[in-house]
Amino acid sequence: MELQQAINLYHKSVDQFSRGNSQPIKLLYSHKDDVFLANPFGLVVVGWNKVSEALDFASSKFSDGEVTKFDLITKYESAELVIVFEVEKWKAKVGERKELASFDLRVTTAFRKEEGNWKVVHRHADPIATFNAEGPLRGDL
Repeated sequence: MELQQAINLYHKSVDQFSRGNSQPIKLLYSHKDDVFLANPFGLVVVGWNKVSEALDFASSKFSDGEVTKFDLITKYESAELVIVFEVEKWKAKVGERKELASFDLRVTTAFRKEEGNWKVVHRHADPIATFNAEGPLRGDL
């Protein structure tokens, strides 16, 4: 699978995740012991078994969601490793809430080539609590 195809599938699976479905994204993750996840629910886990459980837990907290945009900030690419830094724009019901909430996540995702396919080996997402439209979003200090 080519890199852009893997990223496109990843974006589609994140969108499914916002509806409470963790299965598509789990197919894109490495199942090795060094896979890593840090998410907005405060979970920081290493190893496929723990990551798999954390993905199921986190996705169960979302329903009726949609990820409306992936804003690419920057990307580092080598032959075996790619790191993507994006802002994800979400709408979803979170937890027991009945209303949709809109929020942005600042996300770093690392993909590693495994047996000819790009697999997610790292995802760190946190909410953007405040947005400064005047500030340096893309390193223009």
